[in-house]
Amino acid sequence: MLNMKNAIVMSALAITISLSSCGIFQKEAKTEAISSEVITGKKWKLIELNGKSVADKVNGKEPFLKLDASEKRYSASGGCNGIGGSFTLSANNHINFSQGMSTMMACPDMSVEQGLGAVFTAADNYTVKDGILSLNKARMAPLAKFKEIKELTSDKEQALNGTWELAYISGPRIAFDGLYPNKKPTITFDTANKKANGNSSCNNYNTSIKINGGNLNFGPVVSTKMACKGNGESVYFKTLESITNYDIKDNTLYLIMGDIVVMNFRKK
Repeated sequence: MLNMKNAIVMSALAITISLSSCGIFQKEAKTEAISSEVITGKKWKLIELNGKSVADKVNGKEPFLKLDASEKRYSASGGCNGIGGSFTLSANNHINFSQGMSTMMACPDMSVEQGLGAVFTAADNYTVKDGILSLNKARMAPLAKFKEIKELTSDKEQALNGTWELAYISGPRIAFDGLYPNKKPTITFDTANKKANGNSSCNNYNTSIKINGGNLNFGPVVSTKMACKGNGESVYFKTLESITNYDIKDNTLYLIMGDIVVMNFRKK
């Protein structure tokens, strides 16, 4: 009889612990989601690095950080190269960065870029107060501080609609006209339905788009399967997948990876 009572007590205790653990898990998941909303989908301008103020522009470029919640990817610049990779968020404002590929330009002032790269390696938590995002290590003084930049994008997003023809693409050693001797790639945006389609210079394609402020990301590309000469199509699709943001000036669309223009198009 005693053994049966003990078994009942132990069973009840196990159920209680299980429910408690479930509640803790749900609370942590909710906390992480709330934390993510606070810092992601925004552009953060670097204003302080290792306790020292950072200039408004470095090498003529604005140093910044952007965090994409859905892709768990970040893009940044210290005023020279585009820096990017993945990040993870966990309870109690913990954050960890994993650096991926970056461009390899040499600039007159590399100190801010190198310092920012070290921040991504060392940071393990963050705080947000009065519109200032701080990346920290343990309880030490902030490694870097960023100020949120409000971007007005409704008119800019509307201007994206329509058809554009490729005029420049970075990377390949082959001249632009050698990549696309007969026909230049095109892209048509439908921002209302978050879609884009076009021609790669060979095959027709379509893809989804995600726009958040000045951020622009393309989903998987689906295309027809006609055999194509050269590698112009593969270069185009690969570069399209790397895009993180965009800008439009004087009827020219600039597609950007991090802080580097890698494609530009002219409105047709």
